[in-house]
Amino acid sequence: MKIAVVGVTGLVGTVMCQALEERNFPVSEFLPVASAHSVGKEIKFRGENYKVIGMEEAIAAKPDVAIFSAGGGTSLEWAPHFAAVGTVVIDNSSAWRMDPGKKLVVPEVNAEVLTKDDLIIANPNCSTIQMVMALAPLHKAYKIRRLVISTYQSFTGTGMKAVKQYQLERKGYQPKQEEMAYYYPIFENCLPHCDVFLDNAYTKEEMKLVHETRKILGDNSIGVTATAVRVPVHGGHSEAVNIEFEQPYDLEHVRSLLVAMPGLEVVDDVANNQYPMPLFAKGRDEVLVGRIRRDESIENGLNLWIVADNLRKGAATNAIQIAEYLLEHRLIASKQLAS
Repeated sequence: MKIAVVGVTGLVGTVMCQALEERNFPVSEFLPVASAHSVGKEIKFRGENYKVIGMEEAIAAKPDVAIFSAGGGTSLEWAPHFAAVGTVVIDNSSAWRMDPGKKLVVPEVNAEVLTKDDLIIANPNCSTIQMVMALAPLHKAYKIRRLVISTYQSFTGTGMKAVKQYQLERKGYQPKQEEMAYYYPIFENCLPHCDVFLDNAYTKEEMKLVHETRKILGDNSIGVTATAVRVPVHGGHSEAVNIEFEQPYDLEHVRSLLVAMPGLEVVDDVANNQYPMPLFAKGRDEVLVGRIRRDESIENGLNLWIVADNLRKGAATNAIQIAEYLLEHRLIASKQLAS
């Protein structure tokens, strides 16, 4: 397959390249793509050096798949141009997620919605991906009425600028305002401010959890409220998720459903201090779930603690898994082989 990674020099783009290598995705031709100021830079992929190219050159090459992680504005502008030449775009930004004509996919949950006609496919938000991995089998069994979500999200989710801000602050240097990804320091701090505030006083990140969860699970009746917090953790998002089911549930059955879910690992042995943490999730593709317990304050209530590496399953790995699914189910074929 001829593969383009758009936004290749960014934080997620770098991890996408690593994941393509690790998962042995069949790449016959690799096209590293970035903005004009990065064109000509060299990156390494599978032991070889490649020069970064611009959008026009990448489109002219007609890749089979273009995996985007270059921001919403870039995706809105350029993804249709790739699609116009027959390239399947898998986009990691928020640009297409709530477009009713675009699929929003976590392969373990709803890959069956994909067809040969899907040329722009949306990769969900990192916090949504890890959460629906745990929610999907439970919703199918007991139907979720309401979710109350609190997130504890790594600063890496904001990108390279946030990483640099954290590193400077950790060294005791106060960054200049233009060097800061956040309005306040992130080192030794927690910021209840993920993305921009909207008119309803929620942040965009919080509303992504509302809308994307409903779309992926295919149920707009689920009540969802969220508080998203940025924390000084390098390498993983954590979520406290309170679930209210419509039906009574059996706790052991809940555990068995979570254990059986592909890509999910139950880490829940509090007697031996075993529970999910970013420390355990960093660099891994599995979503970890634990602290599984009844909410004794409401009928049919359940609490979960869900952790995943936001750059892996929360972004890069999920996008590549979508491409793998398309290939495995013959929903995409190499244009090179076709010719």
